Amino acid sequence: MGSSYVPMTRAEVAQHLQDLTEMLVEALYASPFRTAPGYEIGSRLVDAHFTGTDTLGRTIQLLGDDLLAELGVAGDARLQSRLAALQGALSAGYARALRERTLAEQEAIRAAVLDARDQAEAALRASEARFRAMFTEAAIGIGIAAIDGRILDVNQALQDMLGFSVEEMRQYNVRDLMHPEDAGSVWRLYDQLIAGECDHYRAEKRFHRADGEQVWTHLTLSLVRDDHGEPQYQVAMIEDVTDRHLLQNRLRYQALHDPLTGLPNRALFLERLGRVFNNRGKHLRAGLCYLDLDGFKVINDSLGHDTGDQLLVEVGRRLDHSVSGAGKLVARMGGDEFVILVEGSSGEQDIVDVADRVLTELEAPIRIGGHELSVSASIGIVERQLSGTTAADLMRDADITLYWAKADGKARWALYDPERNAREVARFTLSATMPRALERDEFYVEYQPLVRLEDSTVVGVEALVRWQHPEFGRLAPDRFIELAEETGLIVPLGRWVLRKACEEARRWLVEFGDAAPFVSVNLAVRQSRDPELVRDVKRILDECALPPHHLQLELTESAIMGTADEPLEALRALCDMGVRIAIDDFGTGYSNLAYLKHLPVHELKIAGSFMEGLRAENEEDPVDAQIVATLVQLAHALSLGVTAEGVETPAQAARLLRLGCDTGQGWFFARPGPPEDIDSLLRGDL
Repeated sequence: MGSSYVPMTRAEVAQHLQDLTEMLVEALYASPFRTAPGYEIGSRLVDAHFTGTDTLGRTIQLLGDDLLAELGVAGDARLQSRLAALQGALSAGYARALRERTLAEQEAIRAAVLDARDQAEAALRASEARFRAMFTEAAIGIGIAAIDGRILDVNQALQDMLGFSVEEMRQYNVRDLMHPEDAGSVWRLYDQLIAGECDHYRAEKRFHRADGEQVWTHLTLSLVRDDHGEPQYQVAMIEDVTDRHLLQNRLRYQALHDPLTGLPNRALFLERLGRVFNNRGKHLRAGLCYLDLDGFKVINDSLGHDTGDQLLVEVGRRLDHSVSGAGKLVARMGGDEFVILVEGSSGEQDIVDVADRVLTELEAPIRIGGHELSVSASIGIVERQLSGTTAADLMRDADITLYWAKADGKARWALYDPERNAREVARFTLSATMPRALERDEFYVEYQPLVRLEDSTVVGVEALVRWQHPEFGRLAPDRFIELAEETGLIVPLGRWVLRKACEEARRWLVEFGDAAPFVSVNLAVRQSRDPELVRDVKRILDECALPPHHLQLELTESAIMGTADEPLEALRALCDMGVRIAIDDFGTGYSNLAYLKHLPVHELKIAGSFMEGLRAENEEDPVDAQIVATLVQLAHALSLGVTAEGVETPAQAARLLRLGCDTGQGWFFARPGPPEDIDSLLRGDL
């Protein structure tokens, strides 16, 4: 009460406002939720002449402060959000209705001014009276000035708005009302208007009140011409939109700040980063620290989300405290991720110093609800010159570097490394193109002989897969086998290698008979756990007409020793079928030797790392020699064959034969090559 004067009794006013309040409450709880009722309420307030200068502001304040409390739901976040939306819609409806009424009044005033020009003396006096009535009683501020800018008259609404009397206003020129922060377009349009180049324009403009306060207005300035079409007067119609402007600022703040920590949010950070790039100079640099809390999910899951939220608030406070000053911005990106922007950096050390301060700031424990929590962070750092890059590039590289820091052990920072990133990109490219590579026959198989040391006879060959990549060229297994494991392609790839190897083994069997070698195929961990493994091997052997004892499957020591019951049953089934089983890289996996004798294994392949000490021409490493001798004795005690890998010199081959190794494999005998090379070895051409 007291904010507006309307042609209603007190009871009618109360009933009208009660109806609007009930409409608002109904909209607040409606499903689905719509803001249209708020828009209608704003319009109905204006229709009922609730248009005082304080009406909108006090309405919004009353609803925001008291409504949810009156309803008994003050802590309901969902209803708070809905109420904020309805407040915005109410303001928009109010402003729209008030503007429409204002524009109607403006048109009426303009018509009155134009009519006065063409009327006779008597009609002119009547028009002047009507104009004066509208001028005096209008709800918006109206001012009339000469074409040179001298203010001639202002109505009561404008006097109330700015706090000056008519006499004081007449001492001013229009240009005296210029605000130092006015947009340049406002006064360019004004110059065009008084020059007669346009008849009116509208703009948002600030004015200083007599008491020093600022008032935000919507200004409509129109030109009145004389009988000859020459500019004669300028008429300003000024609507006070301060409440709406403050509400818009408040809503914008809520939209651009994290409601939990109060820090700038992702939207504001990206807006600020965009401005940095838009204003970049030739040598301007900038840096990012992308930060993620280590182990935050454990705290959230064990102590609850409320504790997690309080932890984030304290972390945000510490970050804001430790990273302060011009050109720096701390923002919460979401979850437990934060980002720090440093504008105008002079080099990587600037950003490293920031990261070190952050890690130091987070070292002190955080006490929350009786819990003393220790928190650390991983930080990805990117610092560079802005020319030649984009905001998206900077964000992407910072995100990538963050995960490097986590992979390197957490509680640390990592610097962006273009070379490491290139390797990661190449790795991703290989991972993405690998499925199609198998379809396009980009893979092929090379073979390396397994030679009996006693008489240098080729008794077997190991099948080794290669990839002829269209972009990266020939790739060895160490470049793609791990990726195949990660993507699951190792199973179809391994099946393809097995078939190719069996086809070649069958060809050798047909061509060389009893002298044909067996073929040894590496079996990945995921393949050994494939429930279709036994059926796949049997089907391929049957389709290739290859006897099972001409196939050997190799598993690494760590894989076969850690094999669960089900995969172990598959290996036993393969062994019962007649397929040979070998342990590859034996001696590097900390085997349970007591367990070894229970495994369905035929061959141990001693890791090449033990061969290095036996390579020299004149002397051998006694430790490596003793290790190899021990492994050979163990294997023979279990009735297993022994193959030495990595044989590169005649001295190695001689020492391994003396130590009891059965077969050898390595560059001394032959490098991996196409099947034709094995043909030549079997014929004795090499």
